[in-house]
Amino acid sequence: MDPIKLELYKNMLTSVAEEMGVTLRRTAFSPNIKERLDFSCAVFDDTGKMVAQAAHIPVHLGSMPLSVLAAIAHTEMVPGDMIALNDPYRGGTHLPDITLVAPVFGTFSRSGSDKKEKQGKHRPVFFVANRAHHADVGGMSPGSMPIATSVIQEGIRIPPVKLVRGGALDTDLWELILANVRTPEERRGDIEAQVAANRVGERRLQEMVTKYGTAEIAAYMEELRRYASRMVRARLREIPDGRYVYADVLDNDGITDELIEIRVAIEIKGDTAVVDFTGTAPQVRGSVNAIYAITLSAVFYTFRCLAGADVPANAGCLAPIQVIAPEGSVVNATFPAAVAGGNVETSQRIVDVLLGALSQACPDEIPAASSGTMNNLTIGGYDPSRGKEFTYYETIAGGMGARPNGDGIDAIHTHMTNTMNTPIEAIETNYPMQVVEYAIRRGTGGKGKFRGGAGVVRALRILTAAEATILSERRTRGPYGLQGGEPGEPGRNVLISNGEEHPLAGKMSRAVREGDIIRIETPGGGGFFGVDNGNTTQA
Repeated sequence: MDPIKLELYKNMLTSVAEEMGVTLRRTAFSPNIKERLDFSCAVFDDTGKMVAQAAHIPVHLGSMPLSVLAAIAHTEMVPGDMIALNDPYRGGTHLPDITLVAPVFGTFSRSGSDKKEKQGKHRPVFFVANRAHHADVGGMSPGSMPIATSVIQEGIRIPPVKLVRGGALDTDLWELILANVRTPEERRGDIEAQVAANRVGERRLQEMVTKYGTAEIAAYMEELRRYASRMVRARLREIPDGRYVYADVLDNDGITDELIEIRVAIEIKGDTAVVDFTGTAPQVRGSVNAIYAITLSAVFYTFRCLAGADVPANAGCLAPIQVIAPEGSVVNATFPAAVAGGNVETSQRIVDVLLGALSQACPDEIPAASSGTMNNLTIGGYDPSRGKEFTYYETIAGGMGARPNGDGIDAIHTHMTNTMNTPIEAIETNYPMQVVEYAIRRGTGGKGKFRGGAGVVRALRILTAAEATILSERRTRGPYGLQGGEPGEPGRNVLISNGEEHPLAGKMSRAVREGDIIRIETPGGGGFFGVDNGNTTQA
């Protein structure tokens, strides 16, 4: 393979995913997508292996390949089709994340011969896919992030089905989906934006095929995966062989107050790694259960970060890594476990334990724990000023963990989330709410030679009766420090009603009245003291 061409293909394929993302953002209806950028786009080869992604949401991108594989396995595709799905137990993650998969058809022979390529079977030669978090997909509470005990309560479940058939929208299926959500107009606009994004991806890949041929593109896609695998293997060889164990806990599942342990053992041997979650707590009644795709995504993200920025982000990154996640555990839940919080909260704790284990192998490279929560807030009800239902959803930033060579960053989304905030103007324009306070929560980072980043304060006044739900973590124990650094300050949730403060649980759902204020104070990151004192703070 020509190394210059390889670099060109890496950037061309990435640019396809990036342009898909620009299209999705510019044409979406909801502030959650067009302002917060809560979506992801990627390109896949003919077997469903990811070959390129845009710099979007880690928890989406690492798990999206299983959605593409589910679409391929469950449906026979023809040109113009698009497969929609969100069912966590058939390729999805949690129900608000709707994935749309589109095949790119062509003739193809892996021989690389132009003559044979022209004679090849007309079939999907590539796939494009995007995933967007919808602010409501039905379920027992507005925003579809409820304090649930079953996935059935969390919203409408969409198995892999053809939403677009031969280029034409399946209007019956379309209307069925829209009839089961609280904000159908917004959902319609967002799904149409997803369709448009995939069409852009199809066109760009077809233009590449016209210029370079399917066989050459496919060959360089395969080489990009091998290249990523070689780079990850080279990085693993630099880590001392050994078995590195770490454990941390979730505060609770929202149903009981019991701590939920997540345990990992990472065994490095030469250029391979085994990541074993044996010993992790069984799946629980509440919604913090993560399906296998989420756990795989967290592993992908962590080792991709460890390998360095130059490594192509594709399926090859996981080739040297074996992941063991016991079925029926909180990191590999089985139906009908509730999973809304597993995607957003448990994914963060999985990263925390992975980094905690790797800090023993690479003490001068791994940061202390970041805020460890996405601080999910959903508010919904009837907006009398606009004469329609509304659903607001946002994840709120926190403090980044201190690094071995510097302080953590204040007020930033970390690890499995990579969204923006919703601007104050967008909130007050689109929802019956006012932003009372939005500030850095000073002094909440853990102390050390390098301090953890500070969290955030976000306070919203609700201008109509509504229902609010919070899914948050690190409310009882702050994010851990490393090498003697102190933990970050835990988060805090408060309801202010008639001027009186009422503490709120980390996971809760309740009615709020006109004029009530919901105040979210997010955790600071852990501190870092130094790698020379040999005193690692275990969680």
